[in-house]
Amino acid sequence: MQQWRRGRGGGGRLLNNLRSGLQATLQQVLQNILPQSVRSWAGWIAAAILMVVAAVTGQIAGPGNQGSGGRQVEAGPAEGTAKLVDGDSLFVGGKEVRLKGIDAPEGRQTCTREGKSWPCGEEARRQLSRMIAGLRVSCNSIETDQHGRLLGFCSAGGKELNREMVREGFAMSYGSFEAEQREAKAEKRGLWSGEFQRPRDWRRDHGIGG
Repeated sequence: MQQWRRGRGGGGRLLNNLRSGLQATLQQVLQNILPQSVRSWAGWIAAAILMVVAAVTGQIAGPGNQGSGGRQVEAGPAEGTAKLVDGDSLFVGGKEVRLKGIDAPEGRQTCTREGKSWPCGEEARRQLSRMIAGLRVSCNSIETDQHGRLLGFCSAGGKELNREMVREGFAMSYGSFEAEQREAKAEKRGLWSGEFQRPRDWRRDHGIGG
């Protein structure tokens, strides 16, 4: 039997709370030092100061999120040779892309088949590698995640990688590809050949975000 449990994200709320607390503190300081005639503007002035500081330090949020290395990442196409991270993440043309609509086991994750442990996370990565096999990869994305990765649908050699990973049983449907998952489950492919823990539950139990 599969172990059904499944989390991603949450840092944005903490960051907003920190900003709100800092703004409130700054506003209080300004109210103590500003002339009486302009104290009513303390909140606006505090917000403006924080915006200037954020812009100078490169921390202000724009249309996209910051990717690895602090670069601003904009949603859009990515194309080129691929470097794999795991079974559902890869770098394409220098941009990190997470395959949207699926969730593959983590690299260190293991599953059980016929009473024996097998490295399903590493095998999922190998499966994605076989699908790419040196081909040029094209990805389309319309959004980024909280880690600054593009969320997209990628293809190589005429095959949609997201869909095929689910069809072959090495990734779970995550809002898409339900028919492909039913097919993989019926044929006992990949993860469905034994027992496994949903990747998001495995990450939660091992204290891994994303």
